[in-house]
Formats: sequence, C-alpha cells, structure tokens
Amino acid sequence: MKTYSQKPTEVIRKWYVLDASTAPFGRVATTAAGLLLGKGKPTVTPHTDGGDYVIIINAGSLVATGGKEDKKIYYRHSGFPGGLYSRTLAEQQLQDPTKAIYKAVRGMLPDNKLRPGRLERLKIYEGADHNHNAQQPETLSVKGIK
Repeated sequence: MKTYSQKPTEVIRKWYVLDASTAPFGRVATTAAGLLLGKGKPTVTPHTDGGDYVIIINAGSLVATGGKEDKKIYYRHSGFPGGLYSRTLAEQQLQDPTKAIYKAVRGMLPDNKLRPGRLERLKIYEGADHNHNAQQPETLSVKGIK
C-alpha cells in the first residue's frame, strides 16, 4: 500500500465563519489556524497547502480573558536606537481590532513558503457583516466560556 500524498490540483477548499465575540481570543485563533492548515481533513499533507478559507467576524468585540487587555503587550521597533514602541491589547483594539487576531493566527502558522498563501485566505472583519455570502460559508461554533 502506498502512502497518499495530496497534489495541489486535488485540493478542495471550503469556507468557514468564526465569531470572535463568542469565544476567547486564543481559541478563535487556534481554530482559525487549524482550518487554514487543513488539519481536520483526511488528506492533510505537510508540503501542500490544503487548507480552507476562514472568515472571522466581530473582531471589534474580542473576548480577552485573564486581564489580557492590560497584560498582553505588542512590541515593534523602528530600527533606530531607542525606537522600541509598545502597545497593550486594549490600545491595539482601539487602533485596529483586526490586527490582534491576524498576529495571533500568523504566529500559529509554520514559518515557511506556504504561510503567505494561507494568510491570504484569512478574512477578518470588525463587525458582523462580511461580503462572502456568495461562497456559502459554514458557521462554526468555537467553544467559549460558560
């Protein structure tokens, strides 16, 4: 019996919708990363991009637990001496709510040549409206806090 290896022409992609206001921040990100990688499919192959499209809605009303609004800090550096800038999750949500989820999902994907293509299939929206109804996306529920 031969080992099955998926080819790029055999990939069948589906569309999924995740609601960021119903589950904690990390659970939404791990679910999205798993769907982008194609982990739930029986045809998963590490060297082929066989993942699905993921739409994340309600990024503006993100659920952060454990005081992460003040404790989680995003850093960036200008490249010059003394050019370190920091921003908390609450400040990041005020500036650009979609960026926090994007960074979390990006950090959960492997750093290889397939990552940019996977991130192109990630669509994040601040509100509940999205313009992908023609693709008939399936709504997935992420287990949240009771």
